[in-house]
Amino acid sequence: MGAGVRNSAFSVAITAALLLALAGCRGNQKRTIAVIPKGTSHQFWVSVQRGAEKAGKEFNVNLEWSGPPQETEYGRQLEILDAMINRKVDGIAVAATDKKVLSQSIDRAMELGIPVTVFDSGVDTENYVSFVATNNYEAGKMGARELGKLLGGKGKVAMVANAPGSVSTMDRERGFTDALAAEFPGILLVATQFGMADHAKAMNATENILTAHNDLNGFFASSEPSSVGIAQALKGRNLQGKVKVVAFDQSDSMTADCKAGVIDAMVIQDPEKMGYEAVKTVVDKLNGKTPAKRIELDARVLRKGDL
Repeated sequence: MGAGVRNSAFSVAITAALLLALAGCRGNQKRTIAVIPKGTSHQFWVSVQRGAEKAGKEFNVNLEWSGPPQETEYGRQLEILDAMINRKVDGIAVAATDKKVLSQSIDRAMELGIPVTVFDSGVDTENYVSFVATNNYEAGKMGARELGKLLGGKGKVAMVANAPGSVSTMDRERGFTDALAAEFPGILLVATQFGMADHAKAMNATENILTAHNDLNGFFASSEPSSVGIAQALKGRNLQGKVKVVAFDQSDSMTADCKAGVIDAMVIQDPEKMGYEAVKTVVDKLNGKTPAKRIELDARVLRKGDL
C-alpha cells in the first residue's frame, strides 16, 4: 500500500473516530427544560421553583427558570416563552398569566416537537402534554364554606380577586361565589375588586371596599397578594379579629398574621409538588411515556390551631 493511500485511510479513520466522539458527547448532554412561572416575586412561585429543581436533579436535566417579576406582565411572559422555543429547549413547563395570550406559542412549540406541560393555570388550547394544577374550583368552594362557618351563616362579605384572565384564580372565585350562593343564603357578597396580583393594589382595593361597606363581616382572597393586601388594610384600620378573613396560599407574613388572628384560615395548595410534577411530565414525555392529560392536586384549609 502506498503512502498516499495509507494517509488517506488514516484520515478517514480519524474523522470517523471524531464523529463518533462528538455523537457520544451530544448523547451525554443533559436535556434542558424551561420552567416559566406567572411571576417570580411571590412566595408561591419560590415554592414551585423548589419542587421543579428537585425534579431536575432527580431526573438529571438542566432547568431554566425564567418568568416575569409580576403576574400581570403578559407580554413579557410571551417573550420568554417564544425565546425558549427559538432556543429549541428540549421541553417546557409554563403557568399562563392569561388563558389566551400564550396559546398560539404553545401550539407552535408542540408542532416543533417541544413537549409542553401547562401547570397552575389553564390556557385556550388542548395541545399540550399534561395539565398539572390544584382543583381550584373546589378550593374556592372550600373558602366559601370556611368563611360561612366563621360567620355562622349570616353577614356581609367581600372578595379581593386576583387579576382578569388568570384561569386558576378565576376558578377559585367562581367556586367561592357558587358555594356561597348555594349553601349560605344568609351571607351577602356585597363587593368584588381586583388586587391585580399586587400587595399594594390589593390593600387599596380592600380600603375602598371597607370605606363603602363599614358593616362588613368578612373577606375572601383568591391569591397570596390579595391575602396580604387584605391583612395590611385591616391592621391599618385596627380591624384585625373584627372582620373574618379566609385567605388563599401561604407565605411567611400570612402565617404570622394567622397566628396573630388577622387571618382566620388559609386555603393552601402544594406548590412544591406542582413544580415537581410539571417537570416530571415533560421528562416522561421525552422518555417516550404518556403522562396523564390532567393531574389534579388537592387543596386544604389551614387554621391557627394547625400552625
